[in-house]
Amino acid sequence: MSVSPPPSTPSPSRKSELPWGSRWLGVTGLLAPAGLWLVLLLVLPTLVIFQLSLVPNIRPGDVVIPSGIDNYLRALDPANLRVVLRSLKLALGTTGLCLLLGFPVAYWIALLAPQRWRNLLLLGFVLPLWTSSLLRTYAWIAILRPTGVLNSVLGLVGLPGFDILNRPPAVLVGMSYSFLPYMVLILYSSLEKLDRQLLEASSDLGATPIQTFFKITVPQSLPGIAAGSLLVFITSLGDFIDPELLGGASSMTVARLIYNQFLGQTPNWGFGSALSMVLIFAVSLAIALLLKYGDSSATQR
Repeated sequence: MSVSPPPSTPSPSRKSELPWGSRWLGVTGLLAPAGLWLVLLLVLPTLVIFQLSLVPNIRPGDVVIPSGIDNYLRALDPANLRVVLRSLKLALGTTGLCLLLGFPVAYWIALLAPQRWRNLLLLGFVLPLWTSSLLRTYAWIAILRPTGVLNSVLGLVGLPGFDILNRPPAVLVGMSYSFLPYMVLILYSSLEKLDRQLLEASSDLGATPIQTFFKITVPQSLPGIAAGSLLVFITSLGDFIDPELLGGASSMTVARLIYNQFLGQTPNWGFGSALSMVLIFAVSLAIALLLKYGDSSATQR
């Protein structure tokens, strides 16, 4: 008697695949809303700014006729270059100060603080971000002015006061306070993933805490250091409130110079647009370098 073979059933490991066109349409449909908002809110405004940057001495109501790169050449004037250099110095100083202050705090929260207190400690650093940056800056004015809180406390203990308001040091203090939480949060997320077995192995092999820190901790947290430093640098480079309220006339920055070109007494939208495009290009270049070299260094480790 012959036995008929059982009907063939599809293998469970084989999955039915949609046609390539259907998959493409599905992905496009999911990304279409985000892409539309990206085009409307980022790409088109940037193109408008670029178009205005090619029109010299344009003011509100003038006809937009792009005619050259005179506005970009004007950005190379010595006076404007000094403003750019001052902005870079403030941004680099803020980044370095935030890294210097934020790394020990993030290290302590991630590796040394009790587990049950970590979320509460992180919340303490996030709380200042819940208030307006304008209010925080006015609070620093009350602290740093000649008759403010800082000089009153120093006078009570017999120390000389400081007169740093409306000067670059006051801007550096205000910007560092504003952007320190971002640095701490990013460094914490990087240090939390630190391989603690390597720290224990380094200690067992006789390495000192300083050697362990520079040879194990810092190399493993470099992606977080790079990401936090870039975020603080970009944000402080375009900050307007702190230099405007804490720096005075002696602390002109690129952001304030751009503001003056659009809303000042003698507006020049073309030159302001050119400065904006230079700032956009510098930020985009910094992000591209981080995405390329930051990811590759993290993968190699």
